[in-house]
Amino acid sequence: MSDHKQAFGHVPVLLDETLRFLVPPRPDCLFIDGTLGLAGHSSAMLDRHPGLRLVGVDADEEVQAIARARLAPYGERASFVHAYFDDFFIDYATRVARGTAEHPCLVLFDFGVSMFHFRESGRGFSLQGDENLDMRLNPEQGRTAADLVNELDERELYRVISSYGEDPFAHRIAQAIARERAACRIETTGRLADIVRGAVPAKFRYGRIHPATRTFQALRIAVNDELGRIERGLAAALSCLEPGGIIACISFHSLEDRIVKLAFRERAVKRERAYFKDGPEQPIPEGEAERGLIVLTKRPVEPADGEISSNPASRSAKLRVARAAERTRS
Repeated sequence: MSDHKQAFGHVPVLLDETLRFLVPPRPDCLFIDGTLGLAGHSSAMLDRHPGLRLVGVDADEEVQAIARARLAPYGERASFVHAYFDDFFIDYATRVARGTAEHPCLVLFDFGVSMFHFRESGRGFSLQGDENLDMRLNPEQGRTAADLVNELDERELYRVISSYGEDPFAHRIAQAIARERAACRIETTGRLADIVRGAVPAKFRYGRIHPATRTFQALRIAVNDELGRIERGLAAALSCLEPGGIIACISFHSLEDRIVKLAFRERAVKRERAYFKDGPEQPIPEGEAERGLIVLTKRPVEPADGEISSNPASRSAKLRVARAAERTRS
């Protein structure tokens, strides 16, 4: 397996498909990786396109330090911003509008969290082991998962688990958490996982997927405001994308993918709402285009069987891609 496909213990998902779509319209344009992570996609992009310049954005300083080391050979072609991607793009779009920053021609979002967070961060993302219930991507900001588990009222806890985890047993789980925390504050992943396992019906307690998986996902999303950040960050990124520029979004569950799908659909050019183009080389017929998006993926691109076999974590990934339309004469 190549360095890009497995380095620092990290396997970027849908790498070949992402590289196929994210083709710079000119050699020296600006590429913003809004979710840099361990830089698997970005290092491959910089290798493939020698004139490309990168801004890598990540909220996790520990992860970004690893990415900096990985991208050190690219020198000044790579620069870094420590921030949540929505905060970055909202500020960046303002500067673009003022003429003090350049339009990016390529933007990538790889939503969710990396395997580093599950395996090495020690912040309670994983059901394996027994870690403190933290789940913050930026440990310096916001409430922890333990804060939410112990302080949200039962009704709000149910809403979080139901809405963000889509768990059919959300009501039973919220009741069990409220009952157990009354006796003793819930501080660790092991205790929370045991509470959830005991709350679901017996036949669901020992299946292939741990019964607390959806609850942990829900808490992580709530702690980091993941869906709100996607809505805000994606809107800001689309507002500053260069005409003809390309944006790619990789999602890992239906809640993320739905936001991307609707954002692309709402911004599609006039006639694009009725059909999709096959690729970035397809022109918009004269008179049809307005400032908006040409959606390049009629359906989301999913991993091939080979990728899922070698990297099971990729099985739920979905890639959607769009290109910013240029105005034509009507």
